[in-house]
Amino acid sequence: MTDTVSAPNFKTRHFTDADEAVAYIQEIYQANIDYLQQCFTRYVNGDVVKGDFFSGFYPFMRVQLSYRKQLDTRKSYGYVTSPGVYEAVLTRPDVFKSYYREQCQLLLENHGIPLEIGQSSSVIPIHFALNGIHVEASLSQAKIADFSNHFDLPNLQEMSEAVANGTQTYAEGEVRPLSLFGPQRVDISMQRLKHYTGTSPEHFQNFVIFTNYQFYVEQFAKIAHALMADESSEYDSFVETGDVETFRKGTPEAKNNPKEPVPAGRLPQMPAYHLKRNDMMGITLVNIGVGPSNAKTITDHVAVLRPHAWIMLGHCAGLRNSQSMGDYVLAHAYLREDNILNKDVHLSIPIPPLAEIQVALQDAVKKVSGLSDEEVKKIMRTGTVATVDNRNWEFKEQKDAIRYLSQSRAVALDMESATIATNGFRFRVPYGTLLCVSDKPLHGQLKLPGMADEFYRNRVEQHLKIGIKAMEELRLNGISRLHSRKLRSFNEVAFQ
Repeated sequence: MTDTVSAPNFKTRHFTDADEAVAYIQEIYQANIDYLQQCFTRYVNGDVVKGDFFSGFYPFMRVQLSYRKQLDTRKSYGYVTSPGVYEAVLTRPDVFKSYYREQCQLLLENHGIPLEIGQSSSVIPIHFALNGIHVEASLSQAKIADFSNHFDLPNLQEMSEAVANGTQTYAEGEVRPLSLFGPQRVDISMQRLKHYTGTSPEHFQNFVIFTNYQFYVEQFAKIAHALMADESSEYDSFVETGDVETFRKGTPEAKNNPKEPVPAGRLPQMPAYHLKRNDMMGITLVNIGVGPSNAKTITDHVAVLRPHAWIMLGHCAGLRNSQSMGDYVLAHAYLREDNILNKDVHLSIPIPPLAEIQVALQDAVKKVSGLSDEEVKKIMRTGTVATVDNRNWEFKEQKDAIRYLSQSRAVALDMESATIATNGFRFRVPYGTLLCVSDKPLHGQLKLPGMADEFYRNRVEQHLKIGIKAMEELRLNGISRLHSRKLRSFNEVAFQ
């Protein structure tokens, strides 16, 4: 290879300042990414010979605790509980800068020992170094066949979820993780988020709303554009699919981009929309479509961004005769008939309600509807939500199904809520569900086009405003209370 570029080689350094630690993480990562990109360009140009192999490496963080310390464990993360060596291999500090800084600061405060930051031995696959470029699109068939002889490729074994699932075992004295996910698992999720949602992962906010209807997207966009026209809005910009960004009126960005942005034409599978704040504490809405498979797919990937909360706002079948079309259901338990996460979270494991989310949703219903506590009871039920994997469940013999639903005390049935809550439990992301009754199949009220249109007109706007209000209340109440210890296992990682 002519004009070779030297591979980066960073020494491990000790830090007692979080900002300096994160700056070094960024320096190591960017140098390795730049190196791989330069090597790839030369490979495409034919400036590589047989035997040339180019590897870049992720940065790592290490904590070595030699003694047990009494800790303030009221917070659910930010510390390790036993003496030993703990490490995290890190990626994408451009996206995770604030997150990494918080984790560093907490470890420094809780343990009073330096953080070790250096270049790890974990290779960066070339696909993750090219900012989402489809690698093979630039190559001939001969170069594609020869690709693995010069670059590291993604390795499925490096994408394990064993730490998150609580199935990872450790030998005495073995290095233990600081984080739930390894870097390749994070990188593949970042790329798949862009593919599925049509927006770059750096736009995702810390409060995420999932929905299963395009009507909610249209209403969210309407609200967001109104906020962008308001110079006093707390939100700074609004991003639609295709990374089309509208800035709040009066901001320098809006003055420098006076033309109205043109939304992307073709919608992705699960389009996302981001009402952004500069501190990333805004709201993301994702239309996940119908079914538990989509619900698992999107939450698998959003989880690596470590959001502060996600909730499901969708429609459901009301199961009680006392319910009316348009009533709300606040889930406090889940009947898991979705059959998609059973291997990761056994059916015998309870998925608890989280008080902070429950209170925020209930208070938001009262504030947005303007109803008193007693009046709210007329339009909202709290109870079990049954999530199924068969959209046409009504076509089956109902005798056994009705008895089972009755025994579970279910008040509503849908196809996504339990999946989203279970993956929240699994990945330590605070979760909640507020549904709206759109049909009552057991009582002869089916969801038909005319009925649905009338329902959507009357309820979608209020329902969405309740979700937005709840997220804003959670932010204002403080995130330290939000990350419940209910979500942490016996031997938990230090990172949130």
